[in-house]
Amino acid sequence: MPPKRPKSKVIKEKEKKNETPDEGASESAHPEHIFPLVLTSVTQELFGCRADEDVTGENPFKLLRKEDIVQDMKTRAAVSDFSPVKHIVLEYPEDELLLVFDRDFTYGQCFYLVLTVEAKDNMMKSPAQADDDEEPMKDEEEHVMEPKTPESHPWISQGSEQEIEDESLTHARPRLRYKISPLMRHCGAPVCFSDGNDGYVECSSYEDKSFSITRMERDTSIQASRDTTHSSTQTLWKYPKNMCTQYEPREFSPEEKEHHLRSENLKNFITSVAIRFERSLQQNVISDVFCDDWTVLCEDDGVPTGKTETQLKEYQSFMDLHFSREKSISHVHWHPSISGVIAVAMTERLSLEERIDNSTKLLLNPSYILFWSFTDPINPQLQLECPEDVLCFQFCPSDPNIIAGGCINGQVVLWDISAHVERLQDTRSGGDNISNNLDKNDVIPVVRYCAVSGIENGHKAPVTDIQWLPETFELSRFGIPVENSSRVCVQMVTCALDCCVLFWDLRLPRAVSQSLTDVKQKSEEKPPENPHGVPNTFKHLNLTWKPFIRVSLPKIGSTGEYSPLKFSFRDNTVDYITGDKPPQDAEREEVCGFAQLRVPSAKQQKPLENISTKLYVGTEDGELVYTDWKMEKDNDSGRLFSAKPTHQFLAHHTLVNTVSRSPFFKDIILTVGSFGFAIWKEGVMSGPILMSACSKVMCTIGHWSLTRPALFFIGKKDGTIEVWDLLQNTHEPSQTQNISTASITCIRSSSACGKHHLLAVSDRIGTLHILQIPWTLRKSSNNEKKNVRKYFEKEEERLEYFEKRQIKHEKHKKEMEAEQLKKKTEPAVPLKPDEELEAEALKEYEQFLALEKIVLKNMGLLTDTIDQSDL
Repeated sequence: MPPKRPKSKVIKEKEKKNETPDEGASESAHPEHIFPLVLTSVTQELFGCRADEDVTGENPFKLLRKEDIVQDMKTRAAVSDFSPVKHIVLEYPEDELLLVFDRDFTYGQCFYLVLTVEAKDNMMKSPAQADDDEEPMKDEEEHVMEPKTPESHPWISQGSEQEIEDESLTHARPRLRYKISPLMRHCGAPVCFSDGNDGYVECSSYEDKSFSITRMERDTSIQASRDTTHSSTQTLWKYPKNMCTQYEPREFSPEEKEHHLRSENLKNFITSVAIRFERSLQQNVISDVFCDDWTVLCEDDGVPTGKTETQLKEYQSFMDLHFSREKSISHVHWHPSISGVIAVAMTERLSLEERIDNSTKLLLNPSYILFWSFTDPINPQLQLECPEDVLCFQFCPSDPNIIAGGCINGQVVLWDISAHVERLQDTRSGGDNISNNLDKNDVIPVVRYCAVSGIENGHKAPVTDIQWLPETFELSRFGIPVENSSRVCVQMVTCALDCCVLFWDLRLPRAVSQSLTDVKQKSEEKPPENPHGVPNTFKHLNLTWKPFIRVSLPKIGSTGEYSPLKFSFRDNTVDYITGDKPPQDAEREEVCGFAQLRVPSAKQQKPLENISTKLYVGTEDGELVYTDWKMEKDNDSGRLFSAKPTHQFLAHHTLVNTVSRSPFFKDIILTVGSFGFAIWKEGVMSGPILMSACSKVMCTIGHWSLTRPALFFIGKKDGTIEVWDLLQNTHEPSQTQNISTASITCIRSSSACGKHHLLAVSDRIGTLHILQIPWTLRKSSNNEKKNVRKYFEKEEERLEYFEKRQIKHEKHKKEMEAEQLKKKTEPAVPLKPDEELEAEALKEYEQFLALEKIVLKNMGLLTDTIDQSDL
């Protein structure tokens, strides 16, 4: 550590350094490395060193180029202010000279020029650097002072040690010490372990409430700090208050308007802000002021570096040796509220004849819906027992614990898994809580179905699709949308190959509910018997449940009916823009369960007008049918019947296995048939806006991407998945990847599993593949949705143009056929004799000669003499 300098001497040296010469000092007193100059205003303007403008007392330095000074001396010769230092400037080694503004006239003039490079460098250095450079030089001159060791002083108590001693923890008594050692005869003896409990008594610890003393007051030492306050802006005010609203605008009277328009203040104001207003408008046109810079920044930073991954990677796979053996997966659904949990429906891989032959065996092996979790890829977490093989199922949007499914025998089944939600939620934490509550060796819990519809009242064929109506509305028995007062999904729609679409209601009719109430009052003394642990949620529907609306699908222009396989309606059927949207803060009606819900009276229901009741239905024969579910009433008999579909399109060769709406565009529908797919727009009835070419391999399923508007997946029979990107290619898939050796049966994507975007793909051999979607297939650009919308609009315009041209060609074809028919029916015109034809030809030739003379005369090429001679 270097010795310290005495402060007194340092202060004296600084005072000497800052000491300025007397005001009357002559020019000869200045150092040799500078030269005082008088710069005229012209020179200051020329070199950009105007006093108190370009150079000031705080920033007095100005670097001048040597070339500019030499050029000034050549141009103005002796008039130049730099002529006294001409030789010094010419011999200066560097390209720039330092000019210093001397505001206090220290050296007699307002400017002085630094003549040496060393002096320029010293002046340009900061004061801190200058002190550092001068310090070693001064240390050599100054006397070194030896450091003194500080002397110790006695400690004086102020009373704080007593407070510390009171708050510190000390032992009130000396610690007890015990020494434990075995008997000498047991030392070194052989040890024999056993699993018996003879003579063992467990004394487990427990909480004794008689010795639980609540401490009412406690002394605690804390460090004092200032009070802190928290404030925020633009917060959501969730507590409504009575407030007044001005619903009638206040306006100026015509006289006041005329006065303000003619006032000089208004004119002056507009004139003063016109330039700024125009500049603001230009800036708004140049840049998007509503662009979210954070989102764009995140998108730019999120681009992966290096080689971009485009392939789907297998994240996990699920297959059970017992429940998946010789079975296929018919349907897959992610749990809507619990991440990392997925449900699959297992069905037998048998034809109709094989099912009839093995009917006894199938009764002994019931079908299940299995719940898989990422934490345990070997054992399913839950089993839903099914009366028959389930081809489709769906979670209730308002209550994810309620599940509805459609069986292969035409029945509709309901489950309630409320009692097993904790088990599914514990799987997210890695199974630690499961080991505390349930033994791993226990059997997987089996949930029996709560209710099943009657066979005589349901479908007569396998149920191929099922969907819940949204909680915003419900249907009356006439099929008219009405307001849903309970805000709970209580109705669902199913379709089957028996040529009808059925609407189901989970509530009891009013008459039935009253009778059940009377029976309940009579049997209050008897407790309900539930030997199998089946929840009583839908006990009132078991084996008596029947649909309240049956929509048939008669064919257009012929006899027979369409056989529906899949259907789709607008999931947000309420048009929120028109004002029919229910308030967001509206609380749902608090009910104990679905058993307490009752069908309201028709007089109390409020009909909703701005709701789409149209339905797209894909049939077994490859047709897409557009129909209305509203029922019409026969004037003669008074019975309700279904109207014929309004439009029918022959889109595919065989069965339509997918009818799915885009999650970004509610009017765009994707249909997948056996050998291709088609994209439709609701309202365009001339055909699909996009039709794929015929594929060599059969297409089994289609699914839209949940994160990119232009992307969708197509599953094939050979186990491959095609990824289609409408903004990249429309004639071929952007990539094709093989997933399994068997046919793909279902595709479902989910982005609710943290950072991973997953795609669930099931096949016909009972394996569920969980694939991780790469960054390029899940991250959309800023304008992707807008570009896709433009693409759909252009395709719609192309379709309209094609339709107009087709109509025009048909009209032209009809006119040509009519003209040909007219020519055939007209009588044949007799031929003229040769003398008459020669006379007509001679007459036409004479007319030509007369016209030729007139033209020649007008051009001046034919005179009267020539004309007379010719005659």
